[in-house]
Amino acid sequence: MKSNITLIGMPASGKSTVGVLLAKRLGFSFVDVDIVIQDKTGKLLKEIIDEVGTEGFLEVEDQINSELEVCHSVIAPGGSVIYGEKAMAHLKEISTVIYLKLSYEDVEERLGDLKDRGVALKDGMTLRDLYEERIPYYERYADITVDESGRTPGQTVDELRAMMEGKS
Repeated sequence: MKSNITLIGMPASGKSTVGVLLAKRLGFSFVDVDIVIQDKTGKLLKEIIDEVGTEGFLEVEDQINSELEVCHSVIAPGGSVIYGEKAMAHLKEISTVIYLKLSYEDVEERLGDLKDRGVALKDGMTLRDLYEERIPYYERYADITVDESGRTPGQTVDELRAMMEGKS
């Protein structure tokens, strides 16, 4: 088994919440890539997007994710990591990729202000457009898919932990 786990999914799918809980249960470190990006650039995500636009932000994100060097970690990249081919090739090489699947209605309910969250939305794109554009990517890159519908983060973590312990 690979020594890391990467959680992918829409913004608000619980990558950070589930990731921290899972890391604690497995005795792993937790890596929030959005924070790594902020540390390396010295800027908030929304500042990067304001300065270089969505495409520029995706390039920064792809670069930083493709250079991650971690071990025994749960990695939570931003939801847009799936657009970065270098990043995804690297994450698939160093980790088991788990897609935290959430219905559109649940995503909409959980999400607050998209801009404030640093969500990379192209001009004129709605949340529904983003959801429908990203789902095929998440499904393509996932080694494992966990449907979070009607589950608490704790229940999702219990299922993931059972899966991971079963694999080792």
